[in-house]
Amino acid sequence: MLKIGVLGAGHLGKIHIEQWQHIGGVQLVGFYDPDNDQAATTISRFQVPRYTDIDTLVAAVDAVDIVATTSSHYQLAKRCLLAGKHVFIEKPLAHTLEEGNELVKLVREANVKCQVGHVERYNPAFLALKDQDVQPMFIEAHRLAQFNPRGTDVSVIHDLMIHDIDIVLCLVKSPVKRISASGVSVISETPDIANARIEFDNGCVANLTSSRISLKKMRKVRLFQRDAYIGIDFLEKKTEIIRLKENGMQNGMMDFPIEIGNGETKIISVQMPEVTEVNAIRTELADFARSIVNNTPARVSVIDGYKAMDVAHQILKKMNLHNEMHNV
Repeated sequence: MLKIGVLGAGHLGKIHIEQWQHIGGVQLVGFYDPDNDQAATTISRFQVPRYTDIDTLVAAVDAVDIVATTSSHYQLAKRCLLAGKHVFIEKPLAHTLEEGNELVKLVREANVKCQVGHVERYNPAFLALKDQDVQPMFIEAHRLAQFNPRGTDVSVIHDLMIHDIDIVLCLVKSPVKRISASGVSVISETPDIANARIEFDNGCVANLTSSRISLKKMRKVRLFQRDAYIGIDFLEKKTEIIRLKENGMQNGMMDFPIEIGNGETKIISVQMPEVTEVNAIRTELADFARSIVNNTPARVSVIDGYKAMDVAHQILKKMNLHNEMHNV
């Protein structure tokens, strides 16, 4: 039985605690949270023991799930890694690149499993593409949310856009060549709306827009490649693929002819891959536990988490430079 401890019992921490209670082969030993009100609510709701000392909890478990504030990720993860424990860290990996880089080194030295909580990798709409040949050359991503003061301790880049940064880096197997960005703070002290353009060595371009002051929610990524258009709706959990129909290809949900000139007609096929409904957070936590038990690589490794963080920091740097130029 894999013994798990949770650090942090805020909004997301409670969700993690609930999901751990539904995962087989796992014993949720307890949680740590310095806030007495949060702790009392958690104990009442889940009947999980509260530990008032972090090191006591860490010593009692095999793996630790860190769902505390981003600014505390590094110190908490360091304590766990130095104790030789496997670690799940909610995104972003750390508060600064220096902290992230140090965590990468500590994970290697401890020789343990470390997974970063980029939960959109487990979204059913994204998982529906697992059997598809995805080689995008242009990507358009929109992630819009209504204002929630809970996430304003970090910029919209680290709060929202980092999800799409991770998805893009997962899909595009090429080094980043150039980044440009702009953004603005409207309500909070950090940027609330931002746009970034990421160019890759293989010629792919990704255009990412994120806002946390929108009137409606949207979480869509559109992929354009030589033979297809792929639309992923992370919010509605729907995926569609539109491509030219070739000989032997199965009929899509909808096929229709288009004339391309010189009397030539081609068939456009609209396909809707089957989307299997799953609880993404439960799936990612169960996957982390499985990687420990079976000694297999974590799907979203500490390196993946660091790369997403690195690009996020580059975007913020470009954004600040852009704003300084326009304020001169």
